[in-house]
Amino acid sequence: MPAKGYTERDEVMHFNLKKAVGISVLPLLGGALAVGATALPANAQTFQDTALQASNLTQPTTTTGAVVNGVASGTGKGSTLTFTAPSGEAFASAVFTKGKTDAALTVNATNTALVLTSGGTATSSGKLTFTIRSATSGVTCTAAETVMVSESGGTMGESATPTSTTSERVTVSVFNNNATGAVEFSGAVTPAGCSVTVSQSNLPSGLTSGNPLVPGSAAPGTYDGVRYTATDPLGSTFTGGTFDLTVIGHVVEPPGNFGDEVNPFGNGFDVFQQHQAVNAIIAGWTATQADPATHFIRASGTVTGAFRFEYAPHGAGTGLCVSDPGFDAAGTGVTNGLVLRGCNNGPWQQFVPQSNGTLKNVATGLFVNPNGTGAQLRGSTAPVSWGGSRYTWTDFAHLPG
Repeated sequence: MPAKGYTERDEVMHFNLKKAVGISVLPLLGGALAVGATALPANAQTFQDTALQASNLTQPTTTTGAVVNGVASGTGKGSTLTFTAPSGEAFASAVFTKGKTDAALTVNATNTALVLTSGGTATSSGKLTFTIRSATSGVTCTAAETVMVSESGGTMGESATPTSTTSERVTVSVFNNNATGAVEFSGAVTPAGCSVTVSQSNLPSGLTSGNPLVPGSAAPGTYDGVRYTATDPLGSTFTGGTFDLTVIGHVVEPPGNFGDEVNPFGNGFDVFQQHQAVNAIIAGWTATQADPATHFIRASGTVTGAFRFEYAPHGAGTGLCVSDPGFDAAGTGVTNGLVLRGCNNGPWQQFVPQSNGTLKNVATGLFVNPNGTGAQLRGSTAPVSWGGSRYTWTDFAHLPG
């Protein structure tokens, strides 16, 4: 039992989204999020994601270009250092920037080789920058690849450890598609103007890398530091970019756990006027297949024998659960009136079926009682005498049409 004076309101205030296991997140008007933790251990649950949202995107910090390797041929005047463009690419131009000027090194007419035009009795080193063009993606784009070269006594070559750098810079943006629930990435390389492909790593289990990144079966929650890689048609790879990923979804319950608690008079739990919001009233009303206000998902609670009831019109979980929060949350004047609250592990949302068919709330120790059709259900110290407090879980297939 919770300490005296401690209510569900207090528990919700202390809930930490990033540290919760198996979170169900509900989009509300104005872009706000209502959050709650599921009642079952994550390893005992199957999840269905309804949407993904990316935030806090950082740009890549590391660039790896396609290494351009040169092959030396001959020594002395007329010798060459010949380069081959990466597969699917071509050298559009090449410029040699000398580190020393006492050796005559020039780029040949086809921009594919560095040629020694003198005897080469001294040494020279510098940067050879190729402008590379690629049309493998159907769109021609260009970028610069730079290699370090040297000439000593008529012999040319690349630096001892061939390196390739690039002047390319990538800008990646992200769009949360509220219509599909997917996360879409786009990007361009400057000065190349090339489009990029994006892949992700460090994703939660249940999601597959891709663009767009689409909902799957990951446990709902917020995952920090998901990594992504951008690659352009020139072979340059941009790494180091990260983003935070919020997975929105609900637990997929086994068959038979979708339905309603129904008393002998046919009245079950009902979300008054289908008001899908925190503190919406839970009333007693005829439970039917046709009325989505009487549709709930039943899940086992953390207390032995207890259950939690998530509002699920037409079988789609909302992240809102039936609760006796221990105060007049709906403003109806009923201290222990049942309402919807963001689903969590709290005892206010867990009800234990008794041997006589009644339901007792774990936190308050009160019985769920009706007060007539259409009236708010409330917690009371004893069941009503006329039998309306006896509830039987009825799966959807056995509810009246």
